[in-house]
Amino acid sequence: MSRNIETVNTYLDGFRKNDHEQILSCLTEDIRWTVFGAFQLTGKEAYDKAIDGAPEFIDPPELEVVRLVEQDDVVMAEINGTAKRAAGEEVRMSMAEVFRMRDGKICERRAWVIPLNENDYR
Repeated sequence: MSRNIETVNTYLDGFRKNDHEQILSCLTEDIRWTVFGAFQLTGKEAYDKAIDGAPEFIDPPELEVVRLVEQDDVVMAEINGTAKRAAGEEVRMSMAEVFRMRDGKICERRAWVIPLNENDYR
């Protein structure tokens, strides 16, 4: 397993545990995070504040990696996720994530998150 894949796995494991320290240890100081259609931020401090997500969600999310693909300094991930809302309902989603790496750390994360309301594709 490559150093970049190990970093992405450690990062995702940190999200599963809501472990801010573990997540932040995988990032460069100038990290840039874009969730298309939602937000963009830059820097570890801003990232740390956004880790817990929207206030209506109960942490941590369940994340299942379908596949990881690596080329040069990029790791791409297909992920299925479930997040629980405080009101009791679950939100299922499919995610595509692009992690750009620098010296074994994530310097950019680009995410496409699609809510799944009916089944695995809708």
